[in-house]
Amino acid sequence: MKEYRTNEDLIEYLSSKGVIISDKSDALQKIERYTYYSIVNTYKSIFKGEDGNYIDNVTFDEIYALFEFDKGLKNIILKYCLEIETVIKSIMANQISKVYGVKEYLNTSNWDSSIDDDIKENLLNKINSEIEKDYNTHTAVTHYIDKYGFVPPFVLVKILTFGVASSYYGLLKQSDRQAIAKYFKISDKLLKQILKNLTTIRNVAAHSDRLYNYTSKFYLSFKLIDKNYIKSDNITNLYMVIRCMEKLLTKEQYKDLYNSIIEKIEKLEKNLNSISIDKVMNIMGFPMNNNS
Repeated sequence: MKEYRTNEDLIEYLSSKGVIISDKSDALQKIERYTYYSIVNTYKSIFKGEDGNYIDNVTFDEIYALFEFDKGLKNIILKYCLEIETVIKSIMANQISKVYGVKEYLNTSNWDSSIDDDIKENLLNKINSEIEKDYNTHTAVTHYIDKYGFVPPFVLVKILTFGVASSYYGLLKQSDRQAIAKYFKISDKLLKQILKNLTTIRNVAAHSDRLYNYTSKFYLSFKLIDKNYIKSDNITNLYMVIRCMEKLLTKEQYKDLYNSIIEKIEKLEKNLNSISIDKVMNIMGFPMNNNS
């Protein structure tokens, strides 16, 4: 579209493309609430054939059902990403404090010596920027700077974004990374890979981008999680990241995460007519013989 169209016009346009709209008033309300772009443009591709046209018998309700499914999926993933973020930050703060103390720990000599100094300085600048930004708004930051002249690790991690905290982990000395990863009974290399992907997924979930078809070129040693899993390319998909989250959550938390996703999948299946649920699950990366 190169020109403005009213929501009514958009519904007529969608109908002209062969999409069945059984209740135009209902469709209009949903488009007014969430926008045509967020519903149709974002989720239509799976309902189209190789020629770029919609396949037979596609309905607006199906497209909206996929939109609702992905919205629910993002809420579930975000909930447990926040849990993992809290735990990772806590373990990091404890390890850093134990080894380097609570005052002079932000010294790049405390980080991996094999990493380029420019990368270290860039991260340090980001951390200091966060401290400066939160000085007048975060009571703990204000308190420690005013009274002691520094921010201890257990306060610092609370104000860092997940992305910065993940980068911080990646720049720690290997002995520190291993000590943190040991808590989850995985290697520091695998934890670093998981955190890279979780950072991206968290941002997707938080910013309302499409999640169910998530792929990343951040390598993941998934054979360490499921040696029988077969994938056709070198990308990381959503299913792989979900399975990796099992390593960072309690058994009950992961059970709830996984079952909640399966419930959403089963609900979506009931609302699909022109495509099968297998098509969605395949895009997500679920093996079709999965019994997890």
